[in-house]
Amino acid sequence: QVQLVESGGGLVQAGGSLRLSCAASGRTGFMYGMGWFRQAPGKERMFVAAISWSGSRMNYADSVKDRFTISRDSAKNTAYLQMNSLKAEDTAVYYCAAARATLSGSTFLRGNDYGYWGQGTQVTVSS
Repeated sequence: QVQLVESGGGLVQAGGSLRLSCAASGRTGFMYGMGWFRQAPGKERMFVAAISWSGSRMNYADSVKDRFTISRDSAKNTAYLQMNSLKAEDTAVYYCAAARATLSGSTFLRGNDYGYWGQGTQVTVSS
């Protein structure tokens, strides 16, 4: 079992920045891709960003491309989401997730690909 704990959410003004962290613990002795998703009130959960086990491949939703950066520190079993130029429409609960990978360069874009989820962290952007 893998446990994921997000941190770093909060309230920020439009144009500001936040950095989310996702710490993995438990049985992490396998390759796993990591991803970030978000869910705004009344809306479906949507993909934000993903990174491969090797850290060499990243994918982003079009709405966050060039503003958000996903990264990971494998030694710390931690993934990050640096969010810059935040907009009011970025307001949501952000979830990190982990997916077992058979290839070190695989990324996963669908929520159903992920078997492990964190509890979420609220990000509120005021306009």
